[in-house]
Amino acid sequence: MTEQYQNLKKHFIAKKSWQDKYREIMLLGKQLPKLPAELKVDHAKVNGCESNVWLYVDFDESEKHIVVTADSDTRIVKGLIYIISTLVNGLTVDEIKRINIQTEFNELGLLQHLSPSRGNGILAISDAITQFAIQTDE
Repeated sequence: MTEQYQNLKKHFIAKKSWQDKYREIMLLGKQLPKLPAELKVDHAKVNGCESNVWLYVDFDESEKHIVVTADSDTRIVKGLIYIISTLVNGLTVDEIKRINIQTEFNELGLLQHLSPSRGNGILAISDAITQFAIQTDE
């Protein structure tokens, strides 16, 4: 895990109420860079998400790590994407394959408060990133 994610995790765990965590997710959503309109295309959409989510996963050959770029049309999902990006960006393929995003969201105290469709969306994003890592490793 990156140091940035470890700091984010400590910050989230310290927040005891769902309202405080929700507010923090919304603020994080504002920090997520916007995807240019020309990249918001159907083939980049993640199936299984309640909101529109456009996801791009790449492998940086020079740095030997995964780079996730994503956006959504809702602020709460943007915040959740920011958390996922912070967790996985900069990790190697092997590190990505060992990460369980669902477990991390549980430890942050988030999954139990999300609607089932939002939880499914998190799993769909996680699966897409993991599948990319597996395919890159082959």
